[in-house]
Amino acid sequence: MNEKFVIWGRNPIIEALKSGKELEKIMIAHDSHLPKELVKLAESRKVKIQRVPRKKVEETAGTKKTQGVVAVVSPVKYFDPLELINKTIQNNGFLVVLDHVTDPQNVGSIIRTAEVLGSEGIVVPRERSSPINEVVVKASTGAVFYLPISKVGSLRNFLDRFKKEGGWVIAVEKGGKPINKVSFPFPSALILGSEGKGVSKTLLNISDLIVSIPMQGKITSLNVSAAGAISMWEVSKQKFEI
Repeated sequence: MNEKFVIWGRNPIIEALKSGKELEKIMIAHDSHLPKELVKLAESRKVKIQRVPRKKVEETAGTKKTQGVVAVVSPVKYFDPLELINKTIQNNGFLVVLDHVTDPQNVGSIIRTAEVLGSEGIVVPRERSSPINEVVVKASTGAVFYLPISKVGSLRNFLDRFKKEGGWVIAVEKGGKPINKVSFPFPSALILGSEGKGVSKTLLNISDLIVSIPMQGKITSLNVSAAGAISMWEVSKQKFEI
């Protein structure tokens, strides 16, 4: 891992938290204990603490001198979720919600496509999602530095608020209306599901519209980044009257 994306040692991580630096997560070795101050700061900043083997901590840091703890630093500053909602509503645009997409290559590719096609931003959950790391940066070809990205504790709560403010929620999932036959409402949030499970039932239940990509071949599924690209293109065509 590139050293600029990690901090190790207890005091440096405490100072990083105090300074407001964006941390993706803090990893602590199973055989270590964290100072109470570090734990409190992490909780107040809503930074995930994950227990892992010491070997994982040392591999991530690139050194054995870690004091049993390493923090993964975000290369981006996260956008306030309410500001992203307001921005999307005001621009009558569309944002993209990643429902626990865990592969950083997929996340990076989706961010790149979203930026190119005029999305207002990306929303990711705090848990069970790929961190925005150097793999994501590379796969996005730098789009992460231009497109607003928000991290939220609950996708359901975020989308409920989006709907309350006047937005529409659209899920890309099997069994929906053919995406090429749909007239999309705006402002909208386009949900792309996880690699294994697709869009979660909780989010399907609050979706205003479920759309599917018609398939003609013998393989009946697409990689999430490919499905996302097709879906965003269809939405973008209508939004920008391409």
